[in-house]
Amino acid sequence: MFGSCATRVHLVGYLASVMDKEIYDLSERLGMALKAAGMLLATAESCTGGWISQAVTMVPGSSNWFDCGFVTYTNRSKHEVLGVRSSTLEDDGAVSELTVREMAEGALQRSEANCSVAVSGIAGPDGGSASKPVGTVWLAVADNQGDTQAWRLNFQGDRDQVRRQTVMAALRALLDRVRRPQSV
Repeated sequence: MFGSCATRVHLVGYLASVMDKEIYDLSERLGMALKAAGMLLATAESCTGGWISQAVTMVPGSSNWFDCGFVTYTNRSKHEVLGVRSSTLEDDGAVSELTVREMAEGALQRSEANCSVAVSGIAGPDGGSASKPVGTVWLAVADNQGDTQAWRLNFQGDRDQVRRQTVMAALRALLDRVRRPQSV
């Protein structure tokens, strides 16, 4: 029994280090893309608790393309700091498409950034329901052209794994958005 538990711990640690390298690589690529596009990023985070901001600021020179991050864990802070409507939080909940859209747009309105990402989810181990099980995450990317896109994601794993996968998904979504040609 101990051998299999030790093996699992080693494997989980190895997978986490591989994911951390991927997070850094994604952050570095995102930084290069943002800088090349002359864009500034803002983050609005709930379930990741600032991890996306931490990931992008690990990259040297991030002050050239990262403006700020908002960590809004409670409904009150989502409303007061980012301007998420109380009716959105009451009717749809914190983990919803409309909430992350309003978070992403609020981050843009309250910063110098011209693109943003927002995440809100249920990392576990508690808090899930039949309609929003543990691992449910909503992610939105917005830009100053009025384009906001949102996705519902469903991750497997423990709290750390759900949060880590959320960071990776956010970085990928941002990279896709920044690389997309701008509308004229």
